[in-house]
Amino acid sequence: MAALDAQTGGDADLAREVLDLFAGQCRSILPRLTDPALSRAERADLAHTLKGSAAGVGAARVHALAHAAEAHLRGAGQVPLDDLADAVDAALRAIAEGRA
Repeated sequence: MAALDAQTGGDADLAREVLDLFAGQCRSILPRLTDPALSRAERADLAHTLKGSAAGVGAARVHALAHAAEAHLRGAGQVPLDDLADAVDAALRAIAEGRA
């Protein structure tokens, strides 16, 4: 939450808006990371976008795993996305619970 507070200047309404944007990006990007119709470069760009968004809200685990996915997509071999999907799910749950 410290990273989010720093990004929003402690403005709770702005923080909620930023978290909503992050959640929307997660829901949009995650399924596309496994889309075989997209090139590895396109999917790497998506992982890069997710990595930046995660850094902005302080989602450290999503950030680290999106970084790893981006590196794998820009290189060779299998892309480990299960852990990233789990981290995104956990972040989205935490966002939802924060509103309750």
